[in-house]
Amino acid sequence: MSYFLYILKSQNKDKFYTGISSDPNKILLYHNSIEKGFTARYRPWKIVFTLEMKSKEEAMKVEKRIKRMKSKVYLQKIISGEYKSIKTDKAG
Repeated sequence: MSYFLYILKSQNKDKFYTGISSDPNKILLYHNSIEKGFTARYRPWKIVFTLEMKSKEEAMKVEKRIKRMKSKVYLQKIISGEYKSIKTDKAG
């Protein structure tokens, strides 16, 4: 089963959320409807980036690498396409 790395951007604040899902559109609906937590505070969200992965494990590794960076600039470079091989690159 394919998994997707996804990046959401708040439409009201300069906030991003990175996650993985087998269905990014379904998870977007979830994030825009929950009442508690980080994504509830900054909704509505829109999907600004998706990347299909071969497995959940691969998607989790890339998600962890991105979250470890804790950098809005890094996320923006991924979204813009500046980092074309985020699956393998450690810094772009």
